[in-house]
Amino acid sequence: MRNRDILLNGIIKENPTLVLVLGTCPTLAVTTMAVNGLGMGVATMAVLICSNIVISLLKNVIPDKVRIPCYIVVISGFVTIVSLLMEALAPGLYKSLGLFLSLIVVNCIILGRAEMFAAKNTVFHSMLDGIGMGLGFTLALVLIGSIREILGSGTWFGMTVMPSFFTPITIFMLAPGGFFVFGCMIALVNKLRQKNDSLVHNGCMNCPNVHHCHNAQEAQEGGCC
Repeated sequence: MRNRDILLNGIIKENPTLVLVLGTCPTLAVTTMAVNGLGMGVATMAVLICSNIVISLLKNVIPDKVRIPCYIVVISGFVTIVSLLMEALAPGLYKSLGLFLSLIVVNCIILGRAEMFAAKNTVFHSMLDGIGMGLGFTLALVLIGSIREILGSGTWFGMTVMPSFFTPITIFMLAPGGFFVFGCMIALVNKLRQKNDSLVHNGCMNCPNVHHCHNAQEAQEGGCC
């Protein structure tokens, strides 16, 4: 894969939250506010990048039989560092994330990328994978958190964005609202991916303007769009 493809893979094609449906617990728990989603996403991305780099460096040293415990030790070390930094620099956010910050250690996204990518690829590619997957996770959390915060409290990143006559729909701040927004986002992403896959597989034969193409041979080969 090209560097660009590795970077974009986690953002679009294999978004860990909206496509692979990993990390669902923190996604639903912390996205009552957009700032919480951003904080959790950035913290997870930092751990993901650092752990991918270290695991890729040590992939030929770690014995195969104990690779998972070794991965957890590496990941837990970086989670501790991130937690201490957040507690010192952003204590309010640290308290809001609470237990879920420590649970990054067992986040399926990080363990999955360590096993499926970092342990089989170069350090640079592992870093790009960590950045892409981390950005995809962060964007998904911020988007879900933004929708829930705007509809549930009329604010966005703590700033009032809805008119005074708007009545907050408090269910969006609760678990049912989180599941509803999460499900809608997954459905939307799947619909967009299906449409894109159809265009890729069928080329211009799926284009509504194919019959008006000036060169029928070009259209047949998928070149009119």
